[in-house]
Amino acid sequence: MASSRRVQRKMVDHSKLHQLRTLTNSKSVKKSSIMLDAFLYIIKLRLQLEAIQREYHNFLNHVQEVKVEKLIGTRFLVKVTCKKEKDVLVSILQAFEEMKLSVAQARVTRKYFFGMEAIVEAENETNLDVKALTKALQMAIHKQSIM
Repeated sequence: MASSRRVQRKMVDHSKLHQLRTLTNSKSVKKSSIMLDAFLYIIKLRLQLEAIQREYHNFLNHVQEVKVEKLIGTRFLVKVTCKKEKDVLVSILQAFEEMKLSVAQARVTRKYFFGMEAIVEAENETNLDVKALTKALQMAIHKQSIM
């Protein structure tokens, strides 16, 4: 009876060792070598995860994109993507106000980052161009990020 349990236990251990060897792509045969390969594999996975997390946080901290397109007449399509800041929307709206632009339509997201797509229109026939609007929005975002 005890010998049958021992054989069963040995088979289970062998099966688990085989699974571990397969998961880690280990070429080793000895139990100690397979365990060492598994340990090194776990460390490698952990380092990869940390690198991905650093890259993700770096992306979130440095993403900033402002795109402005001239539409018909005095209308502009504005797309902003940047790090999620407390009052970045307020800064952008203040920039619009200072440039005498009204928001005709807007969509805003704040899940993982701040994103906005808006159609803005100049209140009067000003000589506002894409570069000036882009620069003003970049400055508003930058001003908000250093506060």
